[in-house]
Amino acid sequence: MTDLTELTAVQLLDGYRTGEFSPVDATRAALERAERIQPEVNAFVRLTADEALARARDSAERWRRGAPAGLLDGVPVTVKDILLMRGAPTLKGSKTISERGRWDEDAPSVARLRAHGAVFLGKTTTPEFGWKGVTDSPLSGVTRNPYDPTRTAGGSSGGAAAAVALGAGPLALGTDGGGSVRIPAAFCGIFGLKPTYGRVPLYPASAFGTLAHVGPMTRDAADAALLLDVIGAPDSRDWSALPAPPGSFRTALSGGVHGLRVAYSPSLGGQVAVRPAVAAAVRRAVERLAALGAYVEETDPDLTDPVDAFHTLWFTGAARVTQHLGPRQRESLDPGLREICDAGARVSALDYLAAVDVRMDLGRRMGRFHDTYDLLVTPTLPLTAFEAGAEVPKASGHHRWTGWTPFTYPFNLTQQPAATVPVGTDGDGLPIGLQLVAARHRDDLVLRAAHTLYEARIAGLTPSGS
Repeated sequence: MTDLTELTAVQLLDGYRTGEFSPVDATRAALERAERIQPEVNAFVRLTADEALARARDSAERWRRGAPAGLLDGVPVTVKDILLMRGAPTLKGSKTISERGRWDEDAPSVARLRAHGAVFLGKTTTPEFGWKGVTDSPLSGVTRNPYDPTRTAGGSSGGAAAAVALGAGPLALGTDGGGSVRIPAAFCGIFGLKPTYGRVPLYPASAFGTLAHVGPMTRDAADAALLLDVIGAPDSRDWSALPAPPGSFRTALSGGVHGLRVAYSPSLGGQVAVRPAVAAAVRRAVERLAALGAYVEETDPDLTDPVDAFHTLWFTGAARVTQHLGPRQRESLDPGLREICDAGARVSALDYLAAVDVRMDLGRRMGRFHDTYDLLVTPTLPLTAFEAGAEVPKASGHHRWTGWTPFTYPFNLTQQPAATVPVGTDGDGLPIGLQLVAARHRDDLVLRAAHTLYEARIAGLTPSGS
């Protein structure tokens, strides 16, 4: 018998089409898996089993009639608990948000999934207001790594990554303001894409402003392209949303990497200390890209570390999202979040605008870089998953999560599409990610190169016991 939790969304849809199995079968299997992994991994804030099975039954009837509602009819999906989902509270990992309320609106990406017949399994965990690169919160506790529960799943979309990795739905919606899709996807051995800013509409607007992206978290690049075809449509509630793309991201997957100009930067010009196992796995994958016909040059972008500018923008966003809280509510916040909120509240308007200047200059330099190179390849992270429940690795010397994520947050500043692809494991069996970055609006190139890695069997991992 086929284990339905091991199938991609594309494979599930093929099975629905042939009648080999139904959306009800797939949904039951995903819900059973979610319930089984929850005690150890803690990927979910809540499961919406009754609604999921009702939607699955409706979907099964549509497939029986040969009239599916959309591109994802009957496919189980999860939604990070930062995004609104009708009928379920969105608590954002915080005790300061009450469950009481109408909860009668979907975020744009969730609304698109609903219109295309997707089955919502539930809401996945996040650190409080998505503020850091690991997933633990005062509300829901610690989310753990599918490969080793003593390690972190990463964040802030840690629950989404763990759910996909362990078969609790092949598709997940995550958000990424500084790496929050790519960090947990890399730590959990799945594919994660931060699309060009505005490609996926966001409402309500993030307190972190135009750093925040919504993106697919999936088993492979083909599923991400399918999901992006659904969610990558404009919504009038987001004034910064891009117009509809000129074509399907799925059709852009073919073509391989032959002739693409690839810049390989193993350490951003020596700025980053990368662990040997990570460096070796990424280099092997880059060598395969060259063997498949890409023109690869080892070179670095003109990228001085913009961490101070990022902190200015990030910390002020955190201060803004908590500005309305009274003293008692502030006491209930994650202590690290409270610390950066206090720092953000002290930033002057002139300091903020200076950070914006740094951001604009970085975007200009990366734009010029991509006049020469189609893709930039780096490690996604310089390390593999460390101990769960900590913002930074022990004895690392880092104070904030940005200290160990130097490859991710710069591309939130520039709004470029960036994806992580699993390309191996370290000596402890923990996943290693390779990052692909393209010029703004060239999400198709990122997906195409990632798909080539999967087709060549360079990418892709499965946790033992999943």
